Amino acid sequence: MGFTIGGSRGTKEFRTGARRRGRTSECTTVAEYTGLWGWDVRPGARAAGPSRDCSCGHTNCGAPGAHPLDFAPTVAAGATLDEVTEVWGEYPGAAIMLPVGRAFDVIEVSAEAGRRALVRLERMGLPLGPVTGTPNGRAQFFVAPGAAAELPQLLYRMGWDDADLDLRALGPGTFLTAPPSDHAGLGPADWLRRPALDCAGGPPQARLLLGTLAYICHRFRH
Repeated sequence: MGFTIGGSRGTKEFRTGARRRGRTSECTTVAEYTGLWGWDVRPGARAAGPSRDCSCGHTNCGAPGAHPLDFAPTVAAGATLDEVTEVWGEYPGAAIMLPVGRAFDVIEVSAEAGRRALVRLERMGLPLGPVTGTPNGRAQFFVAPGAAAELPQLLYRMGWDDADLDLRALGPGTFLTAPPSDHAGLGPADWLRRPALDCAGGPPQARLLLGTLAYICHRFRH
């Protein structure tokens, strides 16, 4: 006999088991980020429903489902699975948020430009870090900390300072929604280039990627 929605003991056990497996998967992913890649992690808010109401509870939230929970602690880089499980158990279903400006900064461009630049950079054999894709059409390249502060000067040196580029850097004080978490109620973030042992802990200097990224962004503008 099949399950009856909301009625049988079997249904409750099935749902409980599904939630437990979901929490285990979340904790394993967070532990990979902290223990393997050396990133701090914060539990983040979620947005749901047609109105994308934010789980933070603020009716005037400026970034529904795209920010850390104010009252949630940071799970520090190096945390073990047991340590992650203890914290994440208090915030089941939370989005996985990575603080930018500590282990890495981010250069963000449009998703289409990012994918084309990624192919070119790989063909050139340049060092690359992880790259995320967002459901609202952005590509986010992990680069060494300090890129956000250096970006204007780097663009000036490369001759791109007066170009109208769809390119920006994210630094301290900002957060990135890590895959596979939902971003802003729009869908899950994903990896365009997954973390790897040779790059996640030490992403490349921004100057190594910036020329190609700026060129591709310029091509998309004209």
